[in-house]
Amino acid sequence: MIGRLTDVATWLAAAAGRRAGADPSGRDRLAATVAVIEQDYAALTPADAEPDRLAALAELYRLDDVERDLLLVAAAADLDGNIALAYGLLRGGSAPAHPSIGLALELLGVPTLSGPGRERLADGAPLAAHALLEIGATGPWLSREIHCPDRVVSHLAGARHPDRALEPLIVAPTPLDLPGATELARALELGAGFAWVHSPPGSAGLPMVVGTLAGLGVGSLCVTVPPDVAGGAEAFVRLAVREAALTNRCLVLDGAERLVPAAGPDPAGPGSPATMPPVLVDPPVPVIAVGSTPWDRHWSTRAQPYPVTAPWLGPGESDQLWAAISGEAPPPGALAGLRLSPDLVDQLARTSSRLAATAGTAVTAELVRRVARQLTGSAAPDGSVGLADLVLPDGGDRSVRGVIGWARHRDELIARGLVVAGAGSGGGITALFSGSPGTGKTLAAHVVAAELGIDVLRVDLSAVVDKYIGQTQKNLEKIFHQAESLNVLLFFDEAEALFGRRSEVKDAHDRYANQEVAYLLQRMEQFDGITILTTNLRGSLDPAFSRRLSFIVHFPDPDGPTRRRLWVTHLARLGPIDPDDPIDADLLGTTVELAGGDIRNVVVAAGYDAAIEGVPPGMRHVLAAAVAEYTKLGRRVPAERHR
Repeated sequence: MIGRLTDVATWLAAAAGRRAGADPSGRDRLAATVAVIEQDYAALTPADAEPDRLAALAELYRLDDVERDLLLVAAAADLDGNIALAYGLLRGGSAPAHPSIGLALELLGVPTLSGPGRERLADGAPLAAHALLEIGATGPWLSREIHCPDRVVSHLAGARHPDRALEPLIVAPTPLDLPGATELARALELGAGFAWVHSPPGSAGLPMVVGTLAGLGVGSLCVTVPPDVAGGAEAFVRLAVREAALTNRCLVLDGAERLVPAAGPDPAGPGSPATMPPVLVDPPVPVIAVGSTPWDRHWSTRAQPYPVTAPWLGPGESDQLWAAISGEAPPPGALAGLRLSPDLVDQLARTSSRLAATAGTAVTAELVRRVARQLTGSAAPDGSVGLADLVLPDGGDRSVRGVIGWARHRDELIARGLVVAGAGSGGGITALFSGSPGTGKTLAAHVVAAELGIDVLRVDLSAVVDKYIGQTQKNLEKIFHQAESLNVLLFFDEAEALFGRRSEVKDAHDRYANQEVAYLLQRMEQFDGITILTTNLRGSLDPAFSRRLSFIVHFPDPDGPTRRRLWVTHLARLGPIDPDDPIDADLLGTTVELAGGDIRNVVVAAGYDAAIEGVPPGMRHVLAAAVAEYTKLGRRVPAERHR
């Protein structure tokens, strides 16, 4: 670059000669300054030669000679203080300054009235479009200053440091050799300048892309698109592309769907202006955008990327990624059933290892699952419940165990291709629990979550269904998005209020209600997690739901033996029993015909009554609480309730 500054010294000497009739004091100071500059660069030897970074940059951005020299003139002010002083003197001042457009064109011998000069400094020209030059926005055009951004000046000077605005957003994902890499590699080898990798939550888009580039021997700059970038997407992408070009790397944008105002088609419609930054039309280095949504052709009429679909991160790949990060395999079963994105596996491995090292213990599956809940923002599952607490008639828990088993092995089957996720299906698991109130449906949902080590996200139907047209769909989308991001079990209680039969269209309200149900059906198919619905009235559900359910589990009213087991299970939590008033579980199971939830209420009430009296609980407390429960339910108390 130092050698290039000799050209600037020559141009300044010619410009100083044209100022012969200027003010003597200013003319003499300018002449002295130019003489110093010429003396500095005349003393250069071949040993002072450096790589011609300006020529390399011009070749990368396909700049012509005038554009290259304009960039040199602008950068010279920040590379040599005497050159900046000469610029200031030539502009009629007395202090160092950046060149004006008029001065830059004069130094290069480009007529200020010519079209070529204006074309090269226009907003859409390469210098401005790629953020290589910054041009002042006020004053007459010829008097506006031109600046070379600090990052570009630093690069020309040989310094290597990332742009400060991008540095917090740069990530270093672990590369993986995954399916889809061959297709992406072939596209890049054939000259694809822009690729879009559709990477839904839980898929391995970023590790696949980085692994592909590593296999090609190409460096990668991975930048996370910030959530609030939509308003300044064009400026952000310019900086990111420029950083990748200056460091001779391929740019990888993670979270690229945030570059448009919203995922999906442009809200203004197909005929609206393009919303994807135009710098992606013909970038100087390959750009690979990794987005959670597929590419939409309405985002840009000019930038049409090469589309690639990211593979799912199966159990094998999760273990492989964990081992690459921590240096050892994860504890057996630690990641089973967890829906983890690659970045979450990375955080999980590092955090678990750090916590275990601090405590002086080995990394355990329990620790991994606890850290996973903390990282995803979900609360700890109800550790007080388990399959042992689920008291159902003989064989009744088989389907519940099936839900748990499916969830634990789902990712493995997706990776093997037995379960196909994509094309409108997220590969999720949906179960319907039906039965009378108190038969264990809600408890079963919490048991499933507890066995899988995840939390339950209960849907408040009163907050979802909205009287305003279109608002219900928006509320549902927020719920599904939250469930996907938190890795929780999505639980619709009393689902018949929302999932009821689609009605015959008689008015506008019926039509929009049916649209809400249709949207819900579609969104359920796209959801890649676990959804459990409970209903007291299975017959009120739309038959279309049955075709989309993985499991339909009926919870019958408990028979005598089941009621006895329920009494034994709940009474065990009362603690010591009054020896003078023992509780007869056989009698209760035979005579007190209540569901499991009601039996629990009776036992809790009996415990409170005994505590108030300050005595151990006994049969009298249970019978009194049973009478109160019957009354609360509006049912007749059985005559056989007394011993």
